[in-house]
Amino acid sequence: MAIHRSFKSKPKPRSPIIILIASIAVVSFLYLFSSLISTSGVPFSPPKTTLEKFVLKNYKKANNGLEKYLYWGNRIDCPGKHCGSCEGLGHQESSLRCALEEAIVLQRTFVMPSRMCINPIHNKKGILHQASNASFEERWADNSCAMDSLFDLDLMSNTVPVILDNSKMWYKVLSTSMKLGSRGVAHVEGVGRADLKGKSLYSNILLINRTASPLSWEEVVLSNERFMECKDRKNRSAIMLPYSFLPSMAAKELRDAAEKIKAVLGDYDAIHVRRGDKLKTRKDRFGVARTLHPHLDRDTHPEFILCRIAKWVAPGRTLFIASNERTPGFFSPLSVRYKLAYSSNFSRILDTVVENNYQLFMIERLIMMGAKSFIRTFKQDNTELSLTDDPKKNTKVWQIPVYTRDDGGDDC
Repeated sequence: MAIHRSFKSKPKPRSPIIILIASIAVVSFLYLFSSLISTSGVPFSPPKTTLEKFVLKNYKKANNGLEKYLYWGNRIDCPGKHCGSCEGLGHQESSLRCALEEAIVLQRTFVMPSRMCINPIHNKKGILHQASNASFEERWADNSCAMDSLFDLDLMSNTVPVILDNSKMWYKVLSTSMKLGSRGVAHVEGVGRADLKGKSLYSNILLINRTASPLSWEEVVLSNERFMECKDRKNRSAIMLPYSFLPSMAAKELRDAAEKIKAVLGDYDAIHVRRGDKLKTRKDRFGVARTLHPHLDRDTHPEFILCRIAKWVAPGRTLFIASNERTPGFFSPLSVRYKLAYSSNFSRILDTVVENNYQLFMIERLIMMGAKSFIRTFKQDNTELSLTDDPKKNTKVWQIPVYTRDDGGDDC
């Protein structure tokens, strides 16, 4: 097909001055663009997930494109000046979830404590993980650890932006807040979540300082708007962040170690046997020993474990055991039916990564989460498998321990 073209008269040449000005404008634009790219440190950012885009969009929308911050204090669940008074990892994670949820609601960046206290009671290696290296033993004796040695803060920031309280950004925030005067920081106590979010008195402030109660982060009062997890842990439907959130945010080194161990284990089942501190007893005025968990000692003995898990774990399966029990050979009777595995079987992988019991448990927790069947010590909801029917959170009723079968029989 022929293409007909219309011929036009040759245009007049443009003014050299106009061309020069246009060239300078283009070069200037390219220079500024390249400068912005180079200062970012990365030529092109990888594509963000839908969740990341949603979170960042909401943060920018709520803060008019500017970051604002929420501070809860420099320690988690530490009522005294020393780490020996702190709660264990589970309690500290529960409180940390409360703080992160408030940051999400207020659309603020959370200022994370740079270190987590380690109570010596919760830092005993027991029989399942031992090492002969002297420096390893010294590191294990530390009473605190770096928060980023436990959690992947970059990964966590995909859901709720966080910075550490020893970071340059935090010092910049403090410096800026002082320059802003009354608009820089608001020290709040007993102020409800709705007011913090809705009233300009608080919502326009750069930094909200909700310094935690000296007793526990979970006791931070948010009037009647207090987070449901802090107010009622049993009401899981009211919790914004799932219980699996922080375990899945483990530091990359811990996640990598767990993946290596899972690869060696192959197809396996797992049980978490909580004994130790949970077996605490005290005598009443008649000298009779009582406990908050009357069936726990019985239900976590090997012979009862064999009976309990028989319907969930077939004979011959590999059974990974995580426990704070320190008696040598305590779980050996389980080997009559299962191939047993402990963290101590993987010292070559763990000793280069693990420096305290919190890190060890976070790895074990990831391993247990990857099992075909995971049996907890306590049942937290009706869908979970457990070794005992005793509630984890008791009503503080001290009862006489029970060591015999409920039906009086000896067989499973």
